Amino acid sequence: MKPFRRGKFEELPDAPRVAHPYFQTRGESVPVVVPGLGKLDAHVRVFGEGPPLYLVHGLMTSSYSWRYVLAPLGKHFTLYAVDLPGNGRTEAPPGASFHPDVLAAFIGEVQRALGIHGCKTIGNSMGGYLCMRLALHDPSVFSRLVNVHSPGVPEARLLALGAALTVPGSGRLLSWMVGRDPQRWVHRNVHYYDESLKSLEEAREYAAPLSTKSGLRAFRGHLRETMAIGPVRQFQRELRARRDRGEPFPMPLLLLYAEKDPMVPPRFGDVMAAAIPDAKLVKLREASHFAHVDAVSRFLPPVLEFLGADPLIG
Repeated sequence: MKPFRRGKFEELPDAPRVAHPYFQTRGESVPVVVPGLGKLDAHVRVFGEGPPLYLVHGLMTSSYSWRYVLAPLGKHFTLYAVDLPGNGRTEAPPGASFHPDVLAAFIGEVQRALGIHGCKTIGNSMGGYLCMRLALHDPSVFSRLVNVHSPGVPEARLLALGAALTVPGSGRLLSWMVGRDPQRWVHRNVHYYDESLKSLEEAREYAAPLSTKSGLRAFRGHLRETMAIGPVRQFQRELRARRDRGEPFPMPLLLLYAEKDPMVPPRFGDVMAAAIPDAKLVKLREASHFAHVDAVSRFLPPVLEFLGADPLIG
């Protein structure tokens, strides 16, 4: 198997080759009010038993991305997997702001509405970045945080993306490129170490919001605002300032990064660890920044140990 070798969309199986319990989870609609977003109903999937564990997905995915770790994590925790605004089954209101601090506040408000403020949390990719920003604003929000291969480091690619999205007509062009065939777009732009894990089921889940005007607007907002280089630079400055003051991260932090990934440079794990010397950095072989999808057997041991669960159970 060659890593990150994408197959043909036409050859995708309807169902994934690895079974999962995502569609057996309980869906809940959680009303929240968030400055910059207004009133909206957050969609949350609930599964398992035990103390709460909050799961926050990344860009262009949804709570469905946690499908392969629901069963093993659910033996230790009651899982609450949220869909961010404009993703999955959470709609983004017209005029919504996608500034990272607005979305971070959304994560916190949903957590409070669920009655799990202060719980252990795992954030993946953009979700990990947002959770880290939220932790800096509210030190009591998480008791422990796992950041799975997040961005949050300034890079030329972000600067180029921001400049491209300011060009008149770029938003309409992006919407056309994505909206003409959202399932194929998802297939091309979600990358796994083991691409044989992809299916039409996954393509349908991730493409559903991209088939709507509000979902396309949210996707543009995530690229233009959530991942804007200005807030990313400010985030890194704040981390380094805390380090230089000898101030630890607000809660125990596990940085989990793959050794190879075409989406988020693996060196970001080293940059984060240098800025947060009290964090624990673990690097995973044969994984992408969706390690909870394509490297479950390597993802679970460090995560369960860090979260204080017995890795021998499940």
